[in-house]
Amino acid sequence: MGSTNYIDTFIQVAEDCPVTTADQPPLGNGSPTIAALQFALIAEHPYEFTSDDVLFDVHATRRSLDAEERPAAREAFFARSQACLRASPLPKKYGWGIHHDAEGRVALVPVGSAQYQALAADPHVQQRRAMRSRRG
Repeated sequence: MGSTNYIDTFIQVAEDCPVTTADQPPLGNGSPTIAALQFALIAEHPYEFTSDDVLFDVHATRRSLDAEERPAAREAFFARSQACLRASPLPKKYGWGIHHDAEGRVALVPVGSAQYQALAADPHVQQRRAMRSRRG
C-alpha cells in the first residue's frame, strides 16, 4: 500500500499561486468541492489526520461510502498511486501552506502569517513547494 504522508515537512504555496492571503475555498454548486472538503477536515482537526487520512476521507465522502465499505475501499484506493497534498488546490490556488508534523499529521498555515514564515525558514523542517498549476 502506497502512502502520501510526509514527516516534518512544510508544503509551501505554489510559485504561481494567484493569492497573497489565504482564502477559504468556496463550497461549490450542489456537492462540496475537493478543496472545500479538504479545508473543512484539516481546519476543524489540525494535527489529527495524516495526508492519507484526508485524501481517503474526501474520496469516501464524495462517493458516499458507508463505514463498513471504507476499510476495503481504503486498501483499494492506496493500491494505486495517489497524488499527495502538494497537488491539492489548497496550496496551489487558495494560499494555504500544509505542515506535516513529526507523526505525519497535517495542519493548514495561511500564507503571509508569522507561522508560515517561521515554518518556511525552519532548517529542521523539510521544505516542498506545491505543484504549479501551469507549466512554464
